[in-house]
Amino acid sequence: AARAGQPYPDAVPAGHAVRILTGAILPEGVDTVVLEEDTNTNGTTVVFDGPIKPRANTRKAGEDMAAGELALAKGRHLRAPDLALASALGIAELPVHRPLRVGVLSTGDEIIAAPQLRAAPHQIWDANRPMLLSLAQGWHYEPVDLGHVGDDAEEIAERLHEGAREADVILTSGGASAGDEDHVSALLRARGTLSSWRIALKPGRPLALAMWEGVPVFGLPGNPVAALVCALVFARPALSLLSGAGWTEPQGFTVPAAFEKRKKPGRREYLRARLNEAGAAEVFGSEGSGRISGLSWAQGLVELPDGALEVTPGTPVRYIPYASFGLV
Repeated sequence: AARAGQPYPDAVPAGHAVRILTGAILPEGVDTVVLEEDTNTNGTTVVFDGPIKPRANTRKAGEDMAAGELALAKGRHLRAPDLALASALGIAELPVHRPLRVGVLSTGDEIIAAPQLRAAPHQIWDANRPMLLSLAQGWHYEPVDLGHVGDDAEEIAERLHEGAREADVILTSGGASAGDEDHVSALLRARGTLSSWRIALKPGRPLALAMWEGVPVFGLPGNPVAALVCALVFARPALSLLSGAGWTEPQGFTVPAAFEKRKKPGRREYLRARLNEAGAAEVFGSEGSGRISGLSWAQGLVELPDGALEVTPGTPVRYIPYASFGLV
């Protein structure tokens, strides 16, 4: 018998057959395999029903990839299937970028950093920082917890200095608007290089994009829903580029709406949504950007274009699953 991992010593003459085990190389003179369960044998003679297709149940050596063919393109996150391919090609080591270090800082006097502490009526627990740290880790980056600071310009500046030393990019939440206590955007304008801070997006209009001591900073809104949407839509593709990969566009698909909405022109909107049993997109009952329960309820986002739009049940809408944003 021809056995896996062992060469067969002799050529097989025409009109003869040899038992071959799965994974074995075809002996010289053999080009077709008949499954054992489709044969009958008495030890010296093999009987099977014909005709049989030449080269049936065989594989050509090297049929998977040709010499010189690109196996793994530069700029991709290596997954388990990629490692299987590299190993099958006899490649033991691959050049890689180190994981991007993503610093996360939350701001605001109303925020309590530790969930175990009791919140007074005028306070809320920090939802953004654990959410953004988890996002960074889920995107295969190295999360760097820069903690929480109140609405104090010098404390925020000191924490940004720390973040610039420890991280390759910084995500902040809160303080990105134009109010008196919105110190993040004010600091980035005065001491950094503020590029933009108002986006035609709902939720998520206040968004600060800047450099601080050579490190990119994304000043995300303080409202958790807006913070997540801006992180998915803006921060994720930018982090992908900074990590050495390419620009990542989320894959959405068109489904019928299971809701009604009259949208005004001027801003692109993202609605928390999930598909019902009929495959239609239903949205969370409230569009408030502080309703964190809607983030957990949703399984994706419905994207509505910039122009005016009236949505009724059955209207085609674009649905983007969370998984398309790398959120699993």
